[in-house]
Amino acid sequence: MRFLLLFLLTLNLFAVDATLTIEKDVEQRTKIAVEDDSPLPNERAFKIFLSDLKISGHFLADDTHRQGDFTTTVIDPALKSREYLLKFSMSRAQGTKLSVKLFKTANGTMLFKKSYAIGSSAKMPFLIHKAVYDINAVLKYPSIDWINRYVVFARYTTPKHSEIALADYTFTYQKTIIRGGLNLFPKWADSHQRSFYYTSFNGVVPTLYRLNIYSGTKSRVASSEGMMVCSDVSKDGKKVLLTMAPNGQPDIYELNLSTGEKTRVTRFNGIDVGGKYAESENSVVFVSNRLGYANIFKKPVHGSAVSQVVYRGRNNNACDAFNNKVVYASRESSSAFGNNTFNIYLTSTDDPASRPLTTTGSNQFPTFSSDGSVVLYLKQLGGRTSAGYINLYSKQSQLFPVNGNRIQAIDW
Repeated sequence: MRFLLLFLLTLNLFAVDATLTIEKDVEQRTKIAVEDDSPLPNERAFKIFLSDLKISGHFLADDTHRQGDFTTTVIDPALKSREYLLKFSMSRAQGTKLSVKLFKTANGTMLFKKSYAIGSSAKMPFLIHKAVYDINAVLKYPSIDWINRYVVFARYTTPKHSEIALADYTFTYQKTIIRGGLNLFPKWADSHQRSFYYTSFNGVVPTLYRLNIYSGTKSRVASSEGMMVCSDVSKDGKKVLLTMAPNGQPDIYELNLSTGEKTRVTRFNGIDVGGKYAESENSVVFVSNRLGYANIFKKPVHGSAVSQVVYRGRNNNACDAFNNKVVYASRESSSAFGNNTFNIYLTSTDDPASRPLTTTGSNQFPTFSSDGSVVLYLKQLGGRTSAGYINLYSKQSQLFPVNGNRIQAIDW
C-alpha cells in the first residue's frame, strides 16, 4: 500500500504555469473570419469555433465576433483580406441545431454547407467540433479527428471519494459517469471510446473494471494486492499494460484479455510504474526509480534489456508514448514545502535529446492525442485547474479552465 500511496502522491504533485504560446509563421496558416447569425448572438459558440480553428494548426482566425446574414452570399468587402469566411447559425430552443457555410472570400463561392443537430443542448460543443473537423477535411488539411474525442478523467470529491466524468476537449461539456466510493485511473479501452477501464478501491483489494459508457454494462477484469492500474491499451484493444504489486514492489505486466494470461514485463526490486506502448507496441516506456530517483526507461515487451530514455532532470515522474515519440513531466525545482515547478518535454526513444514544450510554471499528466500530433496536459494556478493543449506541428497552444475538484488522472 505504501507504494500505491507514493504513486498517487507523485502523480498529483503539480501546479500550473502560464499558457505557452509559440506562434507559427502566419503565412503558413489560412486566414479565416467567423460570422454569427444565431437568433441570439452566441459568444460561447463563437469562442469554441476560434479555439477549434486555432488548435487545428491550419487556420489564423480573426477574433472579432461579427454578426451577419446567414442567408446571403454577399461578402463584406472588409473581409476580402481573409481567404475564407465561415458563417454559422445556432439554435438551442429544443436541443441544439447548427448550420454552417464556408465561402471563398475572393469570389464569394460557397465551398461547404451543412446542418447538424443533437438532442442534448449540453453537447453543443461537439457540433462545433464536428463542423470544424468537416471544414478542415473539405480544405484537404491533415485530419484533426482528435477534436471530436471525449476526455475521461477522475476527480476527487471528498476524502476517499472520487468521481469519473467525460468532457469534450475544451471542458465546456462535462458529464459524471461514476459516483460514490474511490474510483481512479480511467483509461479508454478502445479507439472508438465506447468503454473505459478504471480502478475501484472500494473492495478488499484494488480491482480493475471495464465500463461501457452507452449501455452501462460493467465487467471485472482483474484485481491485485497493493496496486492495480491500467496504464495503456494496445491499438487493437486486445492487450493492456497493468501496474501491479502482488509481491510488494510495483511492476509492469501485460494482460491478454482473450486468454486472461498475465506476462510480467519488468522485474526490479524497486518501483516500475505507468507503462506505455512504444515503437509499434514492441517496447514499453515507463517510470522507474532505478537511478535512485524517478526517470523514464524503456524495454522490449518480450526481452530483458532496459535502457534509459531521458538524460536530464532528477524527477521525471509521468510519461506517454506514441510510436517513438515520448512526452514526460520533469520537476525543475525541489521545494520541500511550496509548489514545485514541472515542465513538459518531448523526446524520442532513439534520440536522447529533449526539447521543452512548456517553459514556466508547473505542468503534469502529458497525454498524446490519438494521432500523436497534439499533447494534452494539466495545469493548476491559484487553486484553479486548466487543461492545456500543444499542437506539436504548428506550435499553437490553448488553455481551458476546468472548474471543480482536483483531477487525479486523465485520458483522451
